Amino acid sequence: MSLVERDQRVVWHPFTQAKTDKAPLPIVKAKNSVLTAEDGKEYIDCNSSWWVNVHGHGHPHIGKAISDQFQEIDHIVLAGATHPKVVELAERIVEVLPSDFTRVFYSDNGSTAVEVAIKMVMQYWFNKGIEKKRFLALEGAYHGDTFGAMSLGQRGYFNKPFEAFFFEADYLPFPSEDKEAECLAKAEELFKSGEFAGVIVEPLVQGSAGMQMYRPEFLNQLMKLAKQYDVLFIFDEVMTGWGRTGKMFAMNHCDDTPDIVCLSKGITGGTLPLGLTVTKEHIFEAFLHDEKTKALLHGHSYTGNPLACAAACATLDIFETKESQDNIHRICEKHAAFRARIDGTYKLSDLRQCGTILAVEIEVGEGSSYFASIREEAVEFFYDNGMLLRPLGNVLFLNPPYCTTNKQLDYCYDKIEEFLKMKAV
Repeated sequence: MSLVERDQRVVWHPFTQAKTDKAPLPIVKAKNSVLTAEDGKEYIDCNSSWWVNVHGHGHPHIGKAISDQFQEIDHIVLAGATHPKVVELAERIVEVLPSDFTRVFYSDNGSTAVEVAIKMVMQYWFNKGIEKKRFLALEGAYHGDTFGAMSLGQRGYFNKPFEAFFFEADYLPFPSEDKEAECLAKAEELFKSGEFAGVIVEPLVQGSAGMQMYRPEFLNQLMKLAKQYDVLFIFDEVMTGWGRTGKMFAMNHCDDTPDIVCLSKGITGGTLPLGLTVTKEHIFEAFLHDEKTKALLHGHSYTGNPLACAAACATLDIFETKESQDNIHRICEKHAAFRARIDGTYKLSDLRQCGTILAVEIEVGEGSSYFASIREEAVEFFYDNGMLLRPLGNVLFLNPPYCTTNKQLDYCYDKIEEFLKMKAV
């Protein structure tokens, strides 16, 4: 029995309609930017395996760090105990982030890092005895699949069966440059109510919405308004962190910083699950009280897992190398050159880039949508041509591992252009 046959007897895949979707690729090996299937065919990992393998697969430095840590401590409860790697990672995270971040709360994935941030904001005001319960988000947002995160995401699409159980939220229109003033005016009007506890955004790039991009100047103004009206600000950098925008974090493009930042995905180089919710000191101080119930009573069995922390520390080691930074810069430049090459040539709704993220939005008569029919054609085409590229509806995008070679990038660009010649003329 083949791997796919065995899989289809027992595995329930995420974001997959099992009745109609194509059978999964049977991948048996992964190294650098290349995935090898059961039949020996190779695929370039164009999207870093759900945007996590920033340094490529099987990086020896990360593998050694995990192995070495296993010899010392595999796991230990983080409630009432600590260990060297959980402290080292927290120290390094507050050093690599912009100034004023001081406290790291550990969880195990991006959705949960966001969920923790939401709970922090809610309890911050509760502990202070101040009635603030409303949240503001952006239209098109995706912050994860737990209930709090879903409550602040785009309604419909993935979430429709659950919406009766969400808490209510307010939304600003997506801040395209021509709508920035409208968004800021609406935000100020809402903030004047004094009822808003927090704001959450995917800074600069909305990932699951199709890699929609907006300007840091807008974020600067929105953060300024939030501080003016005493509203806490959350940056969901689960996808935009770790070099994806061309800088280490999206907030590095801004003049100011949020109160809370959520991190995950690339933090362990795609090896082990880990989520971080990092705050400034005033957030932490609101939970200090003689009453134990004023503490943040939240945790997970694998909170601060030593193996995951060791992988994250090794990932940070790699980011500190000149080679890593050069690779990020090289991919940014290669994407820009390809963007210039095809700009105005094909029937596209948009062509956009932010750092190592390149998005090609194909004009389709049915309108842009995650469920656009062209997606299945694109998946099939790129599979046939040795590329694991999962479009977001009619948006083809590249955010490859930083070790991806120029030859591999050029191959991907050529195949994308080949597809556009068939579908976007």
